[in-house]
Formats: sequence, structure tokens, C-alpha cells
Amino acid sequence: MTKYLHTMIRVTDPEATIRFFELIGLGEVRRMDNEKGRFTLIFLAAPGQEGIAEVELTHNWDPEDYAGGRNFGHLAFQVENIYETCARLMAAGVTINRPPRDGHMAFVRTPDGISVELLQNGQLPPQEPWASLPNIGSW
Repeated sequence: MTKYLHTMIRVTDPEATIRFFELIGLGEVRRMDNEKGRFTLIFLAAPGQEGIAEVELTHNWDPEDYAGGRNFGHLAFQVENIYETCARLMAAGVTINRPPRDGHMAFVRTPDGISVELLQNGQLPPQEPWASLPNIGSW
């Protein structure tokens, strides 16, 4: 079973963006600061949609220019078995940009270059050949 999780966008002013989404009925459901990575993740959802369909706001603490559409991040889907899903995608000719080395997360791109994050439902132990594959390009 595949479950839609969220769409991620990068933001330069989190509070202004939260106010914008509040005007259309979304509210903050959780926030995570990552000191090491120097970013904050803020998840928003419509009432009753928490954990079902969310918008992830990613605020990088260091100033960055998001020209060329870089402010759109990715779509995210939870999958039942990340290794089987990635194998099926590879067999169809899809490049795995960030392999599921940890048994939890992978990134692929649509034919038009949209980034798609795949997240394992739970966590699987690392498996070959995935554990030793390098990242390919950006994700």
C-alpha cells in the first residue's frame, strides 16, 4: 500500500508562510529544528488531515536563493516495502537518485524532474545492493 504524505516547499519567511496557509485553513501540526543541518521543518494540515495530507515548509537557516523553482521541494509517499518499490522502479528504467541504504528513505525523479521521496512504513534493515549504492545527482 502506498500512502501520500506531504509536499515540501522551501521558504524564506516561515511565519509569513504559516500566516498565508492559515488564511486558507491550514494550521501547524508539528515543527522540528535540526541544529546540525541548520534547518527547520514545519508541517501544516487542514483540520482532520493531520498525518494524511500535509504541506512541509523547509526553512534553511542560512540565506539561499531559490531561483529557477528550487523552492518546490518534493512529493512524499509512504511505501510498504522500499526495497521492492525501488527495484520495480529501477526495472522500469527509473534512476534511484538517493538509494534506500538505511531501509527508510529513497529519492527518485519523475520524467519531468520532480523529486519524489519514498519513505518506508517502519524501518527495514539495510540490504544489498542498496546499502552500498552511491547517491546519483541531486534529490
